[in-house]
Amino acid sequence: MDLKVGDKVDLIVVRQTALGFTVLIDEEFEGILYLNELYQKIEEGQKLVGYIKKIRDDEKIDVSLQAIGFKHTIVKNEITILNALRNNNGELALHDKSNPDDIKYQLGMSKKAFKSAIGGLYRQKLITITNEGITLGGQQ
Repeated sequence: MDLKVGDKVDLIVVRQTALGFTVLIDEEFEGILYLNELYQKIEEGQKLVGYIKKIRDDEKIDVSLQAIGFKHTIVKNEITILNALRNNNGELALHDKSNPDDIKYQLGMSKKAFKSAIGGLYRQKLITITNEGITLGGQQ
């Protein structure tokens, strides 16, 4: 097996299981996408781009739809939030106390990822955080 953690691969969704979706990796290997790591709707037969997350000792492969690596993911999430703000007149009614399902539905990311991204945007003075949500434009 010539796959390594972090490799970008082509996926074909094969079937749904109790844990997630079985996928065909590069038309050669079988892997799994876990339900609790999915932030978009996927269907059997769908073609996707994914990343090798883990190759287990039993040679089973865990895959992710997000690139592996903290820096890449945090920047991608910050861009997603900034775009959502721009598309909503500079305001989002989401904050660190928001329901995780609301964040997942509106932004397609986990609450943990959201909090990390808004923390970075706040430190860069690109957003303001209030009790009602976040707004574009930083504190002075």
